[in-house]
Amino acid sequence: MLVRQILAVFTKEMRSELKTRFALNAALMFVLTTVLMIAFSTKEERLSASVAAGLLWVILFFSAMTGLAKSFVSEEERGTALLLRLSTQSTAVYFGKLLYNIVLTLVLYAIGVLFFFLFMAGTSIQTHSIFWAVFVLGSVATAGATTLISAIIARAHSKNALFSVLSFPLVLPLVLTGVETTTMALAGATFESAQSNLQLIGSYVVVLVAVSTMLFDFVWKD
Repeated sequence: MLVRQILAVFTKEMRSELKTRFALNAALMFVLTTVLMIAFSTKEERLSASVAAGLLWVILFFSAMTGLAKSFVSEEERGTALLLRLSTQSTAVYFGKLLYNIVLTLVLYAIGVLFFFLFMAGTSIQTHSIFWAVFVLGSVATAGATTLISAIIARAHSKNALFSVLSFPLVLPLVLTGVETTTMALAGATFESAQSNLQLIGSYVVVLVAVSTMLFDFVWKD
């Protein structure tokens, strides 16, 4: 029963996004504009691995902030939040939204990575195993950090501003670790040297999801 409700919430979210394409269009425009500005500013200058990693994660962070804020806000705007509270378990709502946010973040991050390496000449991935591991873990961690925040700010004024402000302290440890690990991938470090960072991000995901699961019932019903 719980799994069926989770999949129902996830399916509803995916259909809504495919119909409106709000998050994808907003993130696409942001990523394209930002990457082009960086590319024109640096011209053909070769960026160091640390600078390239930092710029990439800035793009990924703000593209996620652009796309993920609507997860619960849209329920309040459409007037469907009460129906969802009455018809679906809060745990199913959280994990259905989380699953949707993970898929959406993976897509948003993939768009960011594609445009970044397409326009940033001279920057390339040297250790693919590290890069794609931090890409997947970072996407899951970002979704985990922002799903509960989206529920908290759903009824507030200035939702978009609040979402970024409240999400930043939670996502900052991920971004710092992600920049360091991505630098290793761009510099050609061995996978073993990045294992501790990847384990740290994995632990971060587990803790965030566990805490969010415990708190979500209070946030969603109050």
